[in-house]
Amino acid sequence: MLAEVQKISPEEAKEQRAALGLWLKELREQAHLSQRELAEKLSLDYYTFISQLENGRGRIPVHRYAEWAEALEQDKRMFVKALLSYYEPTTYKILFDAMAEA
Repeated sequence: MLAEVQKISPEEAKEQRAALGLWLKELREQAHLSQRELAEKLSLDYYTFISQLENGRGRIPVHRYAEWAEALEQDKRMFVKALLSYYEPTTYKILFDAMAEA
């Protein structure tokens, strides 16, 4: 079963990060927040970090996932599950594709 899970190419990883950035931007806009407002809610020094993430660069620090979910008015579990699908697609497939088969 695990042999069936394949590593993603650098190009696919870049596409995943870009897709994640679009998703984060959609969540921010749904919460009616500017990049600056979200940065303030998260006590970030620079709102440009939001811009970087939305443009497919950087990662949300693991220890801040719950804060991001709250700031974006998202269920914490669903938010982290979605992040995992973007950041660690192989792990996501192992955990959740196996659940769908059960």
